[in-house]
Amino acid sequence: AAEYYRSNEVPQRLEEALNATFYLRPPDLYGHLANYFSKFSKPPVICKLIGRKVLDGTGRPTLEVEIFCTVKNHEKSICSIVVSSHSEILDSASPEAIDADENERNDTVNRALEWVNGSLNEMLRDLQPADQCKADELLGEYFAKKVEEEKERKAIEKEEQEAAISAPAYVPALSAVTPSGKKKGVKLGKKSSVAEKPISPAEPIEPVLCGSIAIGGLSLAVAKTGATINNTPLYLHLALMKHDQDLPKELTMPLPMVTLLSCGKSSSGKLKLMKEVMLIPPAELTVKQGIERLLEIQKQMMRLLDPVSKGPSVLKRISHLGCLITGCDSLEQPLILLQTACRNLGLELGTDVHLAINCAAHELMDYTKGKYEILTGTLKSPDEMVDMYVDLINKYPSIIALIDPLRKEDGQQWSNICNAVGSRCYLIAEDAAKSISKLVEDQNINVPKCSGLIIKYTNQTKISDLTELTRLLEGQRHIAILGSPAGESSDDSLVDLAVGLGARFIKLGGLSRGERVTKYNRLLAIEEELAKNGTLRMSFFLTCFQLAMNKRTKIAGGMIETAPREGKGMKRL
Repeated sequence: AAEYYRSNEVPQRLEEALNATFYLRPPDLYGHLANYFSKFSKPPVICKLIGRKVLDGTGRPTLEVEIFCTVKNHEKSICSIVVSSHSEILDSASPEAIDADENERNDTVNRALEWVNGSLNEMLRDLQPADQCKADELLGEYFAKKVEEEKERKAIEKEEQEAAISAPAYVPALSAVTPSGKKKGVKLGKKSSVAEKPISPAEPIEPVLCGSIAIGGLSLAVAKTGATINNTPLYLHLALMKHDQDLPKELTMPLPMVTLLSCGKSSSGKLKLMKEVMLIPPAELTVKQGIERLLEIQKQMMRLLDPVSKGPSVLKRISHLGCLITGCDSLEQPLILLQTACRNLGLELGTDVHLAINCAAHELMDYTKGKYEILTGTLKSPDEMVDMYVDLINKYPSIIALIDPLRKEDGQQWSNICNAVGSRCYLIAEDAAKSISKLVEDQNINVPKCSGLIIKYTNQTKISDLTELTRLLEGQRHIAILGSPAGESSDDSLVDLAVGLGARFIKLGGLSRGERVTKYNRLLAIEEELAKNGTLRMSFFLTCFQLAMNKRTKIAGGMIETAPREGKGMKRL
């Protein structure tokens, strides 16, 4: 026994502890000794993963991951995360398409559960959760192996199908096909109704491996576990990772893009273009002040849309995005409504609050006619869309961002609109952008040409992918916007990701529905914590249209910096 304790330096440590403790005489003697000896304990390691099927904010199945660690010889639950789900199915999809999507979602969650509770559980056992790079490396290798297995499975399946097709089959005589010897339905020389100018066909959707949400979910869970063990907020843990453990002296809060109205395809009016009409508070306000202002505008909008004496309560028209659904019959109607709401509060659009519009143009393309249906019965070609946006920005300069104004296939028109209004309005790619893994692999952000990207943490995305992508965006002078998927959960880790990775904006949906309000509350809590610690940096982020206001400004990506005056440092315009 004596040899065992001597080999582990117990007598030496005990003597040091007792000598130091005697002079300190702490009120909790054993608590003090426990803290002293805990410094010499082994670092916690992952001992168990548990995956569960839970429901997201829209009532659809998604994945929860819980991580257990061995801490001081005891198995302890450290944290859990719920993966936000993302779906490409539109609100106007057919019942068959919706059923197929639900079946696919159930399959991917079930496959993810098999991975988490099986092979991934074994693979990550005994890993220190603070070692994010190692965890992501293992997860990346595992995912690559699963991709190869899926390719092999599909190749075998294809060979079997080809073998079945090549089998001898009865072929009727040509005269039996049609009496005249010609194929029915083919009318040579007669063209169908096509667009005046051919459009690029839709690119195939990037395949998503069934079960891939296990990779992204585990990577985030490991990061959150590492932060919890180090007794560090997740956003600081991520900031340290991004800056190679050199923590910035100050952190900047992202500006919230708050969705107020939805006038897209799911609304009852003719207008289809504006899936989300969003409000952005001015940069000189704190997040708390900004959200309070936007809440007042939302209340005023409710009064305008639904007077007490008319119709059912507007609260019955809250979308899954947490915003008001309203039917509009013209492009300018929702903008005039917003102007009225702001005027009633003594606010001015473009000064006291700014606008952003999620056009979701990929949902509006009528491929039989080669045009976008922006209003019921109103079609526009890609070139006409550019002209329409230029006119809209000229008339409403308070619009400082357009999200997905065109499909990603309309690359020339993206360039045209950037050249026309890019100095006054951000052109942001969301669904028009490639997946995070493709962006990191290609190292090319500007396809299509844009001002920045909305990043969604989904599928096989890993934390290391996000840190690399945000560095890449900053290096190529683009802005990063962290966005929440359609199928949100009550997990608020997305906010920590936005703050820790230095996103310029955060897009969380509206100020209704618990799973979205939870994230706004987390944003407020982080701002309060940074202000209390003296590490909150006031944003010098200015919108593009303010360039003309001061000739001494220069753009540095999404930041517009003013030349410092002697003795006064940076001056906010």
